[in-house]
Amino acid sequence: MPNLGNLTVSRQGFGAMGLSHAYGQAEDSASIATIHRAIDLGVTFFDTATGYGEGHNERLLGEAIAARRDELVIASKFVHRPHGGGPEVEPVHPRDAVEASLKRLGVERIDLYYLHRVDPLIAIEESIGELGRLVDEGKIGAVGVSEATADGIRRAHATYKLTALQSEYSLWTRDVEVEILPTVRELGIGFVAYSPLGRGFLAGAEVTDPNDRRHQHPRFQPDAVAANSRRRAVIEEVAQRLGVSVAQVSLAWVLSKGVVPIPGTRHIAHLEANWAANDLALDAESVVALEAAFARGSTVGARYPTESLKLVPPEPVAA
Repeated sequence: MPNLGNLTVSRQGFGAMGLSHAYGQAEDSASIATIHRAIDLGVTFFDTATGYGEGHNERLLGEAIAARRDELVIASKFVHRPHGGGPEVEPVHPRDAVEASLKRLGVERIDLYYLHRVDPLIAIEESIGELGRLVDEGKIGAVGVSEATADGIRRAHATYKLTALQSEYSLWTRDVEVEILPTVRELGIGFVAYSPLGRGFLAGAEVTDPNDRRHQHPRFQPDAVAANSRRRAVIEEVAQRLGVSVAQVSLAWVLSKGVVPIPGTRHIAHLEANWAANDLALDAESVVALEAAFARGSTVGARYPTESLKLVPPEPVAA
C-alpha cells in the first residue's frame, strides 16, 4: 500500500463529494451501501470536506464508517470563507472548523485535515500553523493543503510538515506536472489526485441531471465536449485493445504517476470497475498515445467557472 507521510492508505481512495454535492441528488441509503462496498473491496482512504453539502457529506460518511472506523484513514478539509466569500465574510478559524468536523463525523480524531483553498487574505503560515497545533493536541493526525502553488507549499511545509497536497490531476488536467509534483516529491509530501476521471468525462459519462454543477463548467459546454471527445477517442482505442473500460485506462494512467487518486461514484458497479484499475499496467505504447492526445494545456475549456477559477493556482507555463 502507498504512504502519505506516516499514513498508510489504499492505492485508490474514495472521494465522497458526489454523494452530497455538485452532481445532482443522491440517496443516502444508496450512498452508504456504496461506501460499505468500497471498504469491503479494500478502500481504506476516504475524503470529504466541510463544504460538501454544507456538512451533509461529513455526517453521511461518519454514519457509514462508524462500525469500522479503526480500519480507515479519514480526510476532511475546510475553507476560511465558504463559497469564495471576500473580505466582508468573517473567516472560519481552523480550530472551529476542526471541532465542527469532529462532531459531524462522530470521531475523536481526523487522520488528515487540509486547508481546502488558500485564502488570499490570510497567510498560509497562519492557517497551517494552527492546524499543526491541532495535531499536537491530538484532534487531527496530519496536515495537508489543497490547490496551493509551489511557493505556498514550501511556505506551508516550512511552518508545519505537510503530509499531503491535494490537487486536480488527470489526463486532461496535467498542469501540476510543471511545478507542483516536482515540489512535493522534493519535499517528501504525498500527492492526492482529485477528479482523476475528469469529473466523469474520461470515463465516458454524460451529464444529464439539470441540477448537475458540471453544466456551469466551460469544459462541459457543447463545443468543448465535442473537441475533447475527439481526443477521448484515443482512450477508447486503448481500452478496446486492452479489453478494459475507458475509466480503467484513465485511472491506470494516474496510478502510474505514483500518486493516490480519489475517484468518487454513487454506483457500486462503477466503484468495482474503478478498483479493478489497480491491476491494470499500461504498456509504453499506450502511455505515449494517451499523453500525446492529452498534451498538457491542450484541453478545450477551463477546468472551473470563472469565479471558482480564482480560488485555484493559475496554470504554470512550462519551460
